Amino acid sequence: MPPKIDPITRSVVQHRLSSIVKEMGEAMLRTAYSQILNSSRDFSLAICDTRGRLIAQADHIPVHVGALPWATLAVEQRFGDVRPGDVILLNDPYHGGSHLPDLTAFVPIFDGEKRLLWTIVRAHQSDIGGATHGGYNPAATEIFQEGLRVPPIKLYEAGRLRDDLLDLLALNIRNPREFRGDLAAMIGAAHLGERRLSRLFAEYGAAVVEAAIEAILDTTEQRTRAVVSSWKDGVFYGEAFLDDDGHGRSDIKIAAKVTKKGSDIEVDLSDSDPQSTSFVNSSHANMQAAVAMAFAYLIDADIPKNSGALRALKVIARQGTVVWADPGRPVTLCTSHPSNEIVEAIVKALSASCPERAMAGWSRRFRIAIQGEDPRTGRNFIWHMFQARPGGGASSGGDGWSSIGEWHTVGGIKFGSVEVAEVRFPLHFRHHEFRAGSGGDGQFRGGLGVSLDLVLETEKPARGNTAGDGARHGPCGMLGGEDGKPHRYRLLSEGCEPRVLRTKEVGIEIRPGDCLEIRSSGGGGWGLPAHRSAEARRRDREQGLTGVSSEPRS
Repeated sequence: MPPKIDPITRSVVQHRLSSIVKEMGEAMLRTAYSQILNSSRDFSLAICDTRGRLIAQADHIPVHVGALPWATLAVEQRFGDVRPGDVILLNDPYHGGSHLPDLTAFVPIFDGEKRLLWTIVRAHQSDIGGATHGGYNPAATEIFQEGLRVPPIKLYEAGRLRDDLLDLLALNIRNPREFRGDLAAMIGAAHLGERRLSRLFAEYGAAVVEAAIEAILDTTEQRTRAVVSSWKDGVFYGEAFLDDDGHGRSDIKIAAKVTKKGSDIEVDLSDSDPQSTSFVNSSHANMQAAVAMAFAYLIDADIPKNSGALRALKVIARQGTVVWADPGRPVTLCTSHPSNEIVEAIVKALSASCPERAMAGWSRRFRIAIQGEDPRTGRNFIWHMFQARPGGGASSGGDGWSSIGEWHTVGGIKFGSVEVAEVRFPLHFRHHEFRAGSGGDGQFRGGLGVSLDLVLETEKPARGNTAGDGARHGPCGMLGGEDGKPHRYRLLSEGCEPRVLRTKEVGIEIRPGDCLEIRSSGGGGWGLPAHRSAEARRRDREQGLTGVSSEPRS
């Protein structure tokens, strides 16, 4: 018979679990090697149980965390002989991963002989091998062209490092020193969580902690269902579109049919378009994460985002569509796209059920990765652009946040320091400011994107890859609000006409002194523009946030 848990004990355990994953995140931030992790924070942490249930998470990257239960199930299915001291890795999208750059480390948590939980760290690697630097290959037509695939493997067995496996992994990656350092940080953060959970077991006893976890999940379910019950019943439809797949196919549809009845939500994505030749497909775990994200954004902010909250949610999808690709298909873009479009389609549908909760569209991801030689050191570098963050969507609560990022991260990925980037890489940020007029108009205005002019300070040509979407379709306005402006990226090279950069390109030559003219998207507006207050418009004008931008030309 499990012990009876009072509300105070439940709350104490809940906050201890939350503090543990937060502390794991701080350890990760302070020990990771690559700028993608120690500056931009493209990592997430969580605690799951042996049934694959999400118990606790830190506020990092929603699309990461929503996929972790599926990764945990893949590990459980693969290994029946897990022991203390084991460390398990995976990244394969067809073994519970989302896309190849997101490597995930698992440390099992025992109480005596009984295995209870996992501490988990998922972190985006700055390179994962494959045909192109930086982990994104717009030219890929199969997953084997995207990078190194890691099914669930034991990197440590009972505390003993498998050096042969680590050497194999590092040998396939372009920046092995960074990779080894980042992997060590991931494992160290997971072990920190192990120590903190062991202390929690020692203080309260494993039986009390287990019973408290059940009470936490049950209470979360009750609170979530109470919110959903207040929404309008019905069957609702929403659509969103990818610009293209980079292989000649455009306006790829993601369709959501959402049925709300009582305290239950059913999301059916079956009518989404067929899967693509290119990397815009989604893996199954990533699709599940995107649906969970959309739902989490509509319930109360203070409701814990654990598996209890998702008991009210049922997901239906059809394999072979762009939201759930067949094994072997390329999927690397999926954490951004179609994740953003899945969220957008669901929120659009439910705007007819809970309009005050439905925020306008957040901007889409348009990344650039540059590989070259740093003339200061003679070493090769790989740089990922995390500056020029686009704008967030407005909501009934007010204007959207400017330069906050995309729907799949909602601020979890941070604006990279300009000064740190210039110290670490041969780059000069000539100009970086809000992009006036980029947010969609409405009762509440979309957040602004950014105008960035970035100059390459190398002595040899470098190569750039792009990966993203949103240069044609801007973030959607909601309930009468206007769409945000799409992205516009150009390469300015002396003696050449300005070259518009497409969202899915490989091998772009960037010569010394070339300038990347980045104009990132603004978020969608919420509500009718006629309802925006005169005071808000006056403030926008005074601060230079609306109207014609004075974007410089280099």
